[in-house]
Amino acid sequence: MVSYRELVQQCLPDIKEIMPWDLVALMAEKHDILILDVREPYEFDTLHISGSINVPRGILESACEWDYEETVSELVKARKRDIVVVCRSGHRSALAVRTMQLLGYEQAVSLRTGLRGWNDYEEQLWNSAGSLVEPEVADDYFTVKLRHDQKAPKV
Repeated sequence: MVSYRELVQQCLPDIKEIMPWDLVALMAEKHDILILDVREPYEFDTLHISGSINVPRGILESACEWDYEETVSELVKARKRDIVVVCRSGHRSALAVRTMQLLGYEQAVSLRTGLRGWNDYEEQLWNSAGSLVEPEVADDYFTVKLRHDQKAPKV
């Protein structure tokens, strides 16, 4: 059995990751870049990179294929397009990129550090209402809030 962190670590040698400043540069030079946010819809609604699309990791495989209720045509057509996959920390996006590679996506990369790093780099985040998210709100969102029952038992 492997842990979640070990699973993420195992896929890292097979994928490419970029840093937030690399994404800023890509966005400035390439207008056809697809930013794919694989967090859950409620997370995306709270804050996201402007222009990104939301396809939760739980439906990613069927969203990448024709003839499913979850099909996202822009994503299906993007197998040769530059895609930067983002999530909160860079873990879900790393797993998503590995899955996308298996599905034939040639230019998918993961945003290392995720949106947490994007925020730390002081780049803008927006909510679903189209409003800029204040830095304090984003900082609070990225603060880990574990309940007691979510913590590993002390041995």
